[in-house]
This record gives sequence, structure tokens and C-alpha cells, in this order.
Amino acid sequence: MSSNRARRIAKEIADIKADTHSKISVEPVKDDDLTHLRGQFMGPPDTPYEGGTYFVDIKIPSEYPFRPPVMKFETKLWHPNVSSQTGAICLDTLSSQWSPVLTIKSALISLQSLLSTPEPKDPQDAEVAGMLIRNPAEFEHVARDWAVKYAGAPKKESGEGSGGATAESIKKKQQKDRERVEKDRLAAYHGYSKDLIDRFVDMGFDVPAVVAAFEYVGIDKMDGQDYELEEAYMGDITARLFNEA
Repeated sequence: MSSNRARRIAKEIADIKADTHSKISVEPVKDDDLTHLRGQFMGPPDTPYEGGTYFVDIKIPSEYPFRPPVMKFETKLWHPNVSSQTGAICLDTLSSQWSPVLTIKSALISLQSLLSTPEPKDPQDAEVAGMLIRNPAEFEHVARDWAVKYAGAPKKESGEGSGGATAESIKKKQQKDRERVEKDRLAAYHGYSKDLIDRFVDMGFDVPAVVAAFEYVGIDKMDGQDYELEEAYMGDITARLFNEA
């Protein structure tokens, strides 16, 4: 594994451990292998998955962060965008919409959000999607039963609804969850202009490295506005990125 990739993954794991608020965790499957991880998060509230603990197998490709991590659920769950047989996931954040700005943490947050906002019209599991579209109440019943059986969720009293995964709840939560993912993505820029940082990202550097170089050189954040850097600063940043300063 390249030293840059190893440093980034190690930093991402450390950042996740430092963030106790999100209640997301990641650990290497083997202590000396940062390319194979195991993620964990709780089922989101007001969904059939509430109270369950969900484990995700994570494999880091050699091209990371320019290619997304390969993730699949270890915990069985009843969800239209997750295979009920293999745990394979249908999520654009882990495929066409992946960006080097994203992290293992933001990917796991996206998975957690997916449990709140299923997309039955773009399914990984057609049987589950069909049930959600035709009979949302039956879908909730089966999803909750699986959460109790496979994810350790507590049983609810008879007549107590989970409150999620209906058409109404999907519409209500969709925008909120998208905003949360976008906020996490932009936080990686530490207040600098996204366009300014991305000009270096387009040269093949990852966002955390560019931001660290900017902060080391002392580049003004200019309240997040884009602007042209002086040539001397460009040289200092580039030298820092290439470990020459």
C-alpha cells in the first residue's frame, strides 16, 4: 500500500474514533491491514431498522480515494437497495457519484441515510422493492422482523409502529438527509473555497492533503471565496504536496 493512501486511511479511522456524536465505528479486520475494514452503525430512528446494529464489510481499492471503497452489508436486512441474499448495495455515492472528497465516514453516513430513504424505483432487490411499492405496511413488518432477528433490534409492543419507510416519510426526510451528506462533504474543505482546493485535486492530490498544505503555507481562507493564488504561493503549496518543504 502506498504511504499516502495508508496515511489517509489511518487518519480517516482516527477521525471516526474521535467523533463520538455520529456513533459510527470502523476497525481493520486484521490489525496490520488497512485495506479491509469493518464498519458499524445503528439503525436510524423512526425506521423499521431502529435499535439494530448493522455491520458493513469495507474493502479499499488500490486507487482509493479516486475509486470508492467496496462495501456490502454483513448484517442481513430487508431493504430495496440492499440484496437480501448477498448484502450488495445499490447507492450512487459508492459508484457514479463518488468523489475523492468523500470519506469512509461519509460513505457510512450515506448508508445509514439510505435506511431512512429507500429508493424502490432503483432497486438492488426487486422482491423487496415490489413489496414496498405495493404494500408499505407489509414491508415495514418484514423489515422490522429482520431487524429484530438479524440486527438485535428490540421487539416493539403490538400496535407500535416504526414510523418509517412509507411514501410520506421518504418525502419528509429526503432533503434533510441529502443536506447532511453535503454538509459532511464540504466540511473536508475547512472553510476554503471548493473551487480553489479542487484545482489542486484535479492535479491528482486528495482534498485532506491539499487543505493541510494550504494551512501549512498559511493561505487566507477569504471567507470561502474563490480567488487566484500568487505564483509564489502556488510553488510553496506544490512543494509541500510533493514533500519538498
